[in-house]
Amino acid sequence: MKKKNLLTLIMSVVGGLLFALGMCMGLIPEWDTLTEGVIVGAIGAIILLAMVLIRRKMDGKPMIVLNGKTIGTALLGVVGAIVLGVGMCMVMVWDMLVWGIVVGLVGIVLLLCLIPVIKGLK
Repeated sequence: MKKKNLLTLIMSVVGGLLFALGMCMGLIPEWDTLTEGVIVGAIGAIILLAMVLIRRKMDGKPMIVLNGKTIGTALLGVVGAIVLGVGMCMVMVWDMLVWGIVVGLVGIVLLLCLIPVIKGLK
């Protein structure tokens, strides 16, 4: 395994776990840890962002270039993640099982749309 793959694996696992734990801490009212959850989630998001920048540097690619496609791709990813998260909240917190599943599936479809946007169709 190459160093860049190992580093990406470690940083993505740690960042993803911290981000997910922060979301749970913020969304489960019984825990009463909203502020701590926001902090832990933000640390996870920072680690994930740093992982992307470090990986690009190790691949010899330039840092993120801001153009229309990059901004649109990031916006699609953010909207897809938010829609998926709202669907999860509808199921787990607000007891709206059917509509939560529908909204969650819409979020998953939006996130799946990232694949052809980023890789392109061949």
